[in-house]
Amino acid sequence: MKLLLTAINAKYIHSNLAVYSLRAAAGSIRKQVELAEFTINHRTEDILRDIYRRKPDVLFFSCYIWNMLYVTELTAECRKVLPEVPIWLGGPEVSYDAEQFLREHPEVDGILCGEGEESFHRLGECYVNCKADVEHLSKIPGLVFRKSLTGCWESAEAEQIQTNPPAPLVELSTLPFPYEALTDLENRIIYYESSRGCPFSCSYCLSSIDKSVRFRNLDLVLPELQFFLDRRVPQVKFVDRTFNCRKSHAMAIWQYLLDHDNGVTNFHFEIAADLLDREELELIARMRPGLIQLEIGVQSTNPRTLEAICRKTDLQEIREVVSKIHGGKNIHQHLDLIAGLPHENYESFGLSFNDVYAMEPDQLQLGFLKVLKGSQMYREAEQYGIVRRTLPPYEVLRTPWLPFSDVLRLKMIEEMVENYYNSHQFDETLKELVPAFPSPFAFFEKLAEFYEGRREEQRKHSRVQRYELLLAFIREMLPEREWHYRQLLTIDYYLRERAKARPAFAPDQTIYKEKLAELLRRTGKQNHAEAVSAEDGQVRYLVFDYEHRDPLSHAAKVTEYTE
Repeated sequence: MKLLLTAINAKYIHSNLAVYSLRAAAGSIRKQVELAEFTINHRTEDILRDIYRRKPDVLFFSCYIWNMLYVTELTAECRKVLPEVPIWLGGPEVSYDAEQFLREHPEVDGILCGEGEESFHRLGECYVNCKADVEHLSKIPGLVFRKSLTGCWESAEAEQIQTNPPAPLVELSTLPFPYEALTDLENRIIYYESSRGCPFSCSYCLSSIDKSVRFRNLDLVLPELQFFLDRRVPQVKFVDRTFNCRKSHAMAIWQYLLDHDNGVTNFHFEIAADLLDREELELIARMRPGLIQLEIGVQSTNPRTLEAICRKTDLQEIREVVSKIHGGKNIHQHLDLIAGLPHENYESFGLSFNDVYAMEPDQLQLGFLKVLKGSQMYREAEQYGIVRRTLPPYEVLRTPWLPFSDVLRLKMIEEMVENYYNSHQFDETLKELVPAFPSPFAFFEKLAEFYEGRREEQRKHSRVQRYELLLAFIREMLPEREWHYRQLLTIDYYLRERAKARPAFAPDQTIYKEKLAELLRRTGKQNHAEAVSAEDGQVRYLVFDYEHRDPLSHAAKVTEYTE
């Protein structure tokens, strides 16, 4: 008997914690459970072929907004080539409308709703022991299934759907560690959870449904983290919704990571910045640069919007905490904004953007509201007049405050922020260029408009092209400063890598050739030397050392020499 747990991830570097947790919780039938991970970049015909060749006796799919369209197509095709194989789904994308989903998708036999470890274990035992009938399945909490496909119903009621009581919330400390080995997870992000649930009630988030936060015992957590450290895993992402909601729990984990740092592994945490106190800040200030990174959801700085989405945050406290962390220069901070929330129009979002930009995050994530099934926002969307896409990921199309035309404008601004700010390939240029505009939002807005008019000049994934387009933008907006920005762009270019070919936008260095050659003889031929002239005629010589990079930005170490 083979139970095949199938995951379709958004990217190759991602892994699916859910299927690993289900396999680990399978207990006595664990040897009958096999995992199959794919990505949305795989062709569905290739995934179908692989599933068929694995010859599953029961097929399970893990369902999320990023893969639901693929799962729907695959289940229909799997039913055609594996007509006798039961097909079950699980995950947040099918847990909140399970009965309706089964009525609309006759190829699916059943759904595991909510937390699935115990339900999967018991369901798997039924199949392994040949007891997958209505009588036995009806006793498993969390299942919604089609009775006709269990082999017990042959009457007119054959299509009746059985909905069992919800599965009880699991005690995290009773669950086994999901990773027995990491041989199939090399060069991928490992996901880990030390708690479930969230004490907050943000209306757009599914985690707010479960307000009873449950923590895994630290006697289990710390050895499990050591498992990752011993194997020098590149990155471990905690999926805890608000990692620091219990100070003692967060402090114990952070202290352990500080004491057992292997110099390689990075740990990612989603936190509420306004909950951090002085003791926690002092602890993380002592960490190796790159040991941990923090994701902080600001979402909006509009008070009326924050009230509407039931988000209680102290914005001034967030500013102060982010500033203190930033001052330590050892923690990567990722700050989030959500466009399309109630009472936030284009201008208001611009103010929120400027507020967050002023906090100098290492990453500024400009996201768009997703009206998730099961969330409070899903129930309130009609009341607010929020219109979303019909299909996953259910992203906002328009609101009474934000027409679709403004959504499109913000999409372009998001692209500019991703390409020019979050990439860190233009840090030196942006430091001087952004203040030349009325506000950071105004700068990215103008850059987006410029890009929109030059689409034919863009070649996707061309790094040099982005430099050239930004220079063309500067030439149009600030022509008198072109030479200065050419030099800044050149510095940014060489901070990232020692390019073999000099870019066309870089200033000519012929007159400095001998001096630059001398510097390289003294400092190392594998470095790069660049002459930078100021308006007063002063010349600075910069040597880029690619053997020593900033652990957060990965920029080359720069040493400055003057004449």
